[in-house]
Amino acid sequence: MFEAVEELVAEHADLETKLADPSVHADQANARRLNKRYAELTPIVATYRSWKQTGDDIETARELAADDPDFAAEVKDLDRQREDLTEKLRLLLVPRDPSDDKDVILEIKAGAGGDESALFAGDLLRMYLRYAERVGWKTEIIDATESELGGYKDVQVAVKARGQIEPGLGVWARMKYEGGVHRVQRVPATESQGRIHTSAAGVLVTPEAEEVDVEINPNDLRIDVYRSSGPGGQSVNTTDSAVRITHIPTGVVASCQNEKSQLQNKEQAMRILRSRLLAAAQEEAEREAADARRSQVRTVDRSEKIRTYNFPENRISDHRVGFKAYNLDQVLDGDLDAVIQACVDADSAARLAAA
Repeated sequence: MFEAVEELVAEHADLETKLADPSVHADQANARRLNKRYAELTPIVATYRSWKQTGDDIETARELAADDPDFAAEVKDLDRQREDLTEKLRLLLVPRDPSDDKDVILEIKAGAGGDESALFAGDLLRMYLRYAERVGWKTEIIDATESELGGYKDVQVAVKARGQIEPGLGVWARMKYEGGVHRVQRVPATESQGRIHTSAAGVLVTPEAEEVDVEINPNDLRIDVYRSSGPGGQSVNTTDSAVRITHIPTGVVASCQNEKSQLQNKEQAMRILRSRLLAAAQEEAEREAADARRSQVRTVDRSEKIRTYNFPENRISDHRVGFKAYNLDQVLDGDLDAVIQACVDADSAARLAAA
């Protein structure tokens, strides 16, 4: 069981050796990549070693129990530890979302319910700001459109982690489950008859896009040289100094003929090609983010609710995982851990079943 983990243990040891080499840190991008992978593997390796050690301890305790019955209770305790470590290791080996350690952009939009929906959007904003404060994240309101009664028609917030992030505790890892329609049931401040109203607000959560860095494999390039054309000059129409570069995987083409030498034209064409590939990559990232937004909230409609906040009963219900609790006042004050953890557990169970 878990034989494949030995490969991860070997990779972890190799990364440890590399990170101890000062020359590796000369390339900061590579050092960050190695550190990130090392941090991902560390809890797996530590748990695996504990799992193996517990197995050895069980064998020893059983041998001793054959001569001394007092060791029988220790065998039972070790068996329970082994089961717990087995489950923990299985969960650690579930494929992770590659965006889990990213920061996020959170958007809250008022929906059905008019002014009451805008007030509820303000309550949600306060809830998330308080939650971020509890877990030590930084928040920055990027843009906001306030309503006349003090709520928000639309508000965007950047949520960022501080310092080193433990696997599974990144902002996206926790906040991605908040995307969807949130429904509130309460007596609005605008209601004079004391009747309970239902309104909704939409929450959109997307990983914050990092600066896209374009890496070009020289084998992916086709470089053609040809004779410059245009008004006369020392090298125009006389030498094959013009350069056309085609990026074969994408079909993006860049060319230059303005410089005097082929080398200069190649350098300029590469600058143009890199900028075009960068723009294409950013557009693709934005399309993916837009698709993620649309998948979370197609319309801010009560029928697509993921969660209900019932004020008269002080109840919060997450309809995706069947979570229910009667501490709505605490949740709205930022105590979101239990609600989010229920979603994390359900997601982990689904990933484990799929794996």
